[in-house]
Amino acid sequence: MKFALFYHSLISDWNHGNAHFLRGVVLELLARGHQVTVYEPRDAWSVENLVRDHGAAALVAFHSVYRGLDSRRYGAELDLDAALDGVDVAIVHEWNEPKLVARIGVHRARSRSYSLLFHDTHHRSVTAPAEMAAYDLSNYDGVLAFGSVIRDLYRDHGWHARAWTWHEAADTRTFFPHPSTTRDGDLVWVGNWGDDERSAELRAMLIDPVASLRLRARVHGVRYPDHARTALEAAGITYAGWLPNFHVPAVFARHAVTVHVPRRPYVEKLPGIPTIRPFEALACGIPLVSTPWHDTEGLFTAGKDYLVARDSAEMKEQLRLLLHDRGVALALARHGRETILARHTCAHRVDELMGILKELT
Repeated sequence: MKFALFYHSLISDWNHGNAHFLRGVVLELLARGHQVTVYEPRDAWSVENLVRDHGAAALVAFHSVYRGLDSRRYGAELDLDAALDGVDVAIVHEWNEPKLVARIGVHRARSRSYSLLFHDTHHRSVTAPAEMAAYDLSNYDGVLAFGSVIRDLYRDHGWHARAWTWHEAADTRTFFPHPSTTRDGDLVWVGNWGDDERSAELRAMLIDPVASLRLRARVHGVRYPDHARTALEAAGITYAGWLPNFHVPAVFARHAVTVHVPRRPYVEKLPGIPTIRPFEALACGIPLVSTPWHDTEGLFTAGKDYLVARDSAEMKEQLRLLLHDRGVALALARHGRETILARHTCAHRVDELMGILKELT
């Protein structure tokens, strides 16, 4: 089949976690013999920030790792007749401008020659419902939502009557255990500060436990304000800035443990959605400690795939356990990776997508 995918960016993951899953899905579709073209705006803010901070070399590095994986970057007005010529399936991500979303819908209504799906991977359905209501999905065949709670919101709000749960997953071509004989530190955390959506949680569940245990720790991510960097430095944590996502597995391999601190909107209003980071960490076989989130869809088994810490004191206990009991750490890492390989790879998600497309046709 021929796919046209309209996303914010394929080539940049600067503050753009959706690129992780997108890359894995595209690689899987290509491996199965499908033809895939990804369209992204030439002025995508993720690309602009990446090049501003790290130069064009960052884009060169992407292409050197993902050989054969590329996108078509368009300017002010995308030629939809050319982009959708001969296409069997088009998927439009919710970070696109409402105008483009509507234009593609009108094109679909006129041609009726391909399946058209909208892909939602954000919390705006509960934090900014007016923004989501502005999207005209009347000519779309349905919605791919990265959690059942979001799927149900589309139906309940009347945004679209047909919606399917399509969770994110690990790109296991990239995320797998890397052998390493070098240990850079005890703990590594990879994630962005989060626009104060989890600043208090990061202090209580990451910064304070690391300082108390005097761990050798490193943090990677972007958009850390000065006060956050100051807090990291005071705790003895190295702030190492942006890390290309394809380098994360090698960094995991040089540390003993990582943590997951979900953003507040997901914990409070979007149960069942862990976001992409736990999938990738478990795929790499690094022991994981997570702050609580409501796994209403049974994606993982807490206590076997990862440990849970409900407060700062418990986080210290769990980290101390994993750092001093190698048997427990290895068993946890092994079980977590087995769960990913059994249920949560991009290959599984492409299988699910194919089932949805079969239902549509």
